[in-house]
Amino acid sequence: MPLVSNKVTTIERHIIEQQERSNGATGDFSALLRDLTLAFKIINREVGQAGLVDALGATGNVNIQGEIVQKLDAFANTVIYRAMDHGGHLCGMASEEDEGILEIPPHYKRGKYVLLFDPLDGSSNIDVNVSIGTIFSILRRVTPGDGPGTLQDFLQPGFKQVAAGYTIYGPSTMLVYTAGRGVYGFTYDPSVGEFILSHDEIRIPEHGTIYSVNEGNYHKWDERVQRYIDWAKSDDPAHNKKAYSLRYIGSMVADIHRTLLYGGVFLYPADIKSYKGKLRLLYEANPMSFVVEQAGGRARDGGQRVLEIIPEQLHQRTPLIVGSPKNVEEVERFLTL
Repeated sequence: MPLVSNKVTTIERHIIEQQERSNGATGDFSALLRDLTLAFKIINREVGQAGLVDALGATGNVNIQGEIVQKLDAFANTVIYRAMDHGGHLCGMASEEDEGILEIPPHYKRGKYVLLFDPLDGSSNIDVNVSIGTIFSILRRVTPGDGPGTLQDFLQPGFKQVAAGYTIYGPSTMLVYTAGRGVYGFTYDPSVGEFILSHDEIRIPEHGTIYSVNEGNYHKWDERVQRYIDWAKSDDPAHNKKAYSLRYIGSMVADIHRTLLYGGVFLYPADIKSYKGKLRLLYEANPMSFVVEQAGGRARDGGQRVLEIIPEQLHQRTPLIVGSPKNVEEVERFLTL
């Protein structure tokens, strides 16, 4: 993972340079990404001041997922929508927090893309100051004309994503994204108000020694998953393997960000309570899988490639095994026993 040290490249400059490499690019997609970065800067400001501006705690509402909505959840959801509804690049949006499609107001121009987002992943950790993040996915509309986006525009398999990424709000704020030509990381410099390229052409290690999973669900898992976990945390002298280290933050963005940089595997398998999986396919699994695959990793649902799943519902859930290719293959070997 090369660190950039010999030049200063802002995300806007990087987006323009990427645009110039694309034949037939009109600039719409680049402008869309620039609008998104503004939303991330505003969310970052609010997250950084959460304890000072009464932004901590729950709103008292419950979202479509049946989860308690945190104040920062609601704030981030509103900021992204308001930053993106008038740019003329989108024909619709969908948020993990809302049941249906978020339409573009009729007095604004509609564009050729749709945006799906998880406004604040890991929000249950907000009150204890743990890293949280925003996840996004961009698809090209498939319905003709310039009318409102329809469900068909959103229910596309993940391999059709035009771009995807996440922003992690932690000790430093970092934006990681791919537009299908590698993965790039930008660290936010508050002194100049810009995301600066800090991680050029991120590549996930082929193999790592860290596994990330909520072992509190151990007794709810299929016995094949249990056997993998038992093996992962044990020495295997016959294969010159030492026990892997468990690292689990409970914020998907943070856990997969660490996996992307250090290698290893992140698992969120199905269990007897969530037999179809827990993570949202369109808002979490697809964009994170796209990023990891573009960095040389692998993403599976336990049976097939995540990016090949044909979605049937806006809030569809899925199991997820994602990370270094050799680690994911290890998990799959146990699942086929």
